[in-house]
Amino acid sequence: MTAPLSLANLTAHYGTTKVLDDLSLDVGEGELVSLLGASGCGKTTTLRLIAGFLVPTAGTIHLGETDLTRLPAHRRNIGLVFQNYALFPHLSVLDNVAFGLKQRGMASAARAERARAMLARVGLTPLEERLPGELSGGQRQRVALARALVIEPPLLMFDEPLSNLDAKLRVDMRVEIRQLQRANNTTAVFVTHDQEEAFSISDRVAIMDAGRIRQFDAPETLYQRPANAFVARFVGFENLIALEARRREGAIVHAEGPGGISVALDQDRLGAIPDRFTLATRPDGLRVTAQPEAEGIPASLGLRTYLGRAYHYQAETPAGHLVASGPLSRPLQSGDQARLVPEAEQCCILPEGEI
Repeated sequence: MTAPLSLANLTAHYGTTKVLDDLSLDVGEGELVSLLGASGCGKTTTLRLIAGFLVPTAGTIHLGETDLTRLPAHRRNIGLVFQNYALFPHLSVLDNVAFGLKQRGMASAARAERARAMLARVGLTPLEERLPGELSGGQRQRVALARALVIEPPLLMFDEPLSNLDAKLRVDMRVEIRQLQRANNTTAVFVTHDQEEAFSISDRVAIMDAGRIRQFDAPETLYQRPANAFVARFVGFENLIALEARRREGAIVHAEGPGGISVALDQDRLGAIPDRFTLATRPDGLRVTAQPEAEGIPASLGLRTYLGRAYHYQAETPAGHLVASGPLSRPLQSGDQARLVPEAEQCCILPEGEI
């Protein structure tokens, strides 16, 4: 069983401090949505409201046809996977997984059978008699996941579940979580501060800031077409440059900025370009060239950093401090004069005033 989740106009306070501000979010049936943002952005508060650990100041929470807004946490039938696993140390792996079934009054033989079937799915059958203290971090996380899934909840929620694991195990576990969530077609909300983790595991991602959702889209859209400067910087567009279109030749827009900035941009690759706009680029979206006649942004190069695939340069320009990329085959020196040429694959267009 699974169900869509709908949050409508949620506001929440801790004392007199507003931590969620009129937040609305719809998660489709069987969809995995991540709440992504820095500490204090409101993502964990949102999860706690859905779980029933907090009550909103205003707004509603619906899971399918059920209004959860004032329903006690123990009656919400939500599967939860926590950062610290929250396993019972005195119970075996099997009994930990079967605990929720026991609370629901399932007979001993039936709950043992279902718990063993779930342990088989997460690859822990040989460890069913062990205590949590005898398991590795990855094994404990699998037990927590099995315990949440075995009750067949209509909603599964994850609160930074991979933060305590090493890098390789984190990658392995997020693949397992995604495979199990898809196999069960369970609606899921995943809270994380890790952009790579959120983008790799999610159907859609809500990027949050100061209790609001700044953009809610598929990972590919967020990465390639951020809607505003906050999201652009969040996903790696470090350089924001105010420009004005001066001439249009078919799909090519010739734009200028202060101090001799002159760039040619392709609307077929970047989308529609208004008369006034902000060009946002990643460091790899500004190619460093020593050719003085090239169209681009005049720059005085500063610190050069070796990154294996390329050099990154700190550059002073009429548009301010920018970070650009140059090939390993032609390194330039600090103090050299250069041009920075936009590369469309690592650029996007933002509305005027987004700096």
